[in-house]
Amino acid sequence: MMHIPFRVVFEQRGETPRRLSLIVPLVSVLAALFFGALFLLATGYSVFDTYTNMFKGGFASFNGITDTLALSTVLICTGVSAAFAFQMNLYNIGGEGQLYLGLIGGAWAGIALGDHLPSLIMVPILLICGALAGAAWIFVPALVRSRLGTSEIVSTLLLTYIGASLIKHVIYTPGSFFRNPNTSFPQGRRVADSASLDSFGSSRLYPTFFVAVVVAGALYWVVKRTEFGYRINVISDSPRAAHYAGINSRRTTMMVMSISGALSGLAGAMLIVGPYGKIEPSIITLGYGYAGIVVAALARNNLAVIIISGILFSGLRVGGNNLQVTTDTPIHIGVMLQGAILLFALGGEAFRRYHIHIVRTQTQPNIKMSA
Repeated sequence: MMHIPFRVVFEQRGETPRRLSLIVPLVSVLAALFFGALFLLATGYSVFDTYTNMFKGGFASFNGITDTLALSTVLICTGVSAAFAFQMNLYNIGGEGQLYLGLIGGAWAGIALGDHLPSLIMVPILLICGALAGAAWIFVPALVRSRLGTSEIVSTLLLTYIGASLIKHVIYTPGSFFRNPNTSFPQGRRVADSASLDSFGSSRLYPTFFVAVVVAGALYWVVKRTEFGYRINVISDSPRAAHYAGINSRRTTMMVMSISGALSGLAGAMLIVGPYGKIEPSIITLGYGYAGIVVAALARNNLAVIIISGILFSGLRVGGNNLQVTTDTPIHIGVMLQGAILLFALGGEAFRRYHIHIVRTQTQPNIKMSA
């Protein structure tokens, strides 16, 4: 039998050093770029040219930076959605589906009410309707999680597929309220002009970017400075201590998950008042809700840092999408880097939470027994 001369021991840290909170996300990105470089070398592409073009496409030009900020609007919302639930050790994996319902709820408000209200009132109402639709979509998973302890991972994820089917249904069903009746090919019906915002100049960036930043900052303050945030932290650290302290964990679970769903729904509504203006069936192929989980993981669920990680991740995505336009590099390199960042960000948590020691093992002497 082969003897391994060492073993790896994980010793939980009493307190996480502050420097590791900054180093781990940075090293995660650098490690992903390193292994991406190995992939490029193995497939015969220039590492320098690829990364240079990605940086230019995402950060170093007017169109690049505005496209990056435009995409980060959605990813900040879905990232905050995932991270807010994670504050209480709840795992809302269905932000993608809640975004779909926010799209539907916002489109309904823009079509049904848009012609009767001025833009100053209509846009906030549309955003609120989208957020409420997202909160309603997570109601059942929140209820069974708080009352029965059922895993919210499975229930929120499965509802995503139902949400995708609803998007297809409201667009491809003849005579649907959300379908444009004036086109032969199925398309979404545009909301009223009063329910739409103008972009900044010729860019794709809309004022909703600042709404997303304010929401992230406000929730950071709620978690850190309010009694509601205190309850979340107590339940997260010790559910038993929260019970003895008289904190209603069931009600808090419902509230946290509802807010999480509302944030993803808000992301969908922002697409309606911004670049889409209608329900766009291609939304189900873009994975904005799933990308929000990566953004939250990269920020270590820090609601303020998500603003930075959302912009960084959006830049990688925008730069990766531009690769095929400016070079012959496959667009999948950007997707691969996004996945690698998630893997290294999650793996880096082990170094943040534990002291990792390599310990030599002692060999046992052979004992011979004679009859």
